[in-house]
Amino acid sequence: MAKLNLLLLAVLVACALGLVTSQHKARKLFSDLEREQVRSRDLDVEYGRLQLEASTWGLHARVEKVASGTLGMRSPDPRRVRVVPRPGAPAQ
Repeated sequence: MAKLNLLLLAVLVACALGLVTSQHKARKLFSDLEREQVRSRDLDVEYGRLQLEASTWGLHARVEKVASGTLGMRSPDPRRVRVVPRPGAPAQ
């Protein structure tokens, strides 16, 4: 009978250790999941900010301002502009 009690005690201790280990793993994984969800939200916010910034950089008025102010570009004289038709396009 004592051997059976010792065997049952060993099984009980093994089950308890398995339970503690699995609970620890579950809590650690849950903590990792929450951390990654926060990171995902931060990346979504940054992506939205970058989209807004990219659309601002591409605005026609800004491009024209940079071209004329910084690069010194200007519109050509309309008398010097030639429109070249695309090959195969009907003549107008």
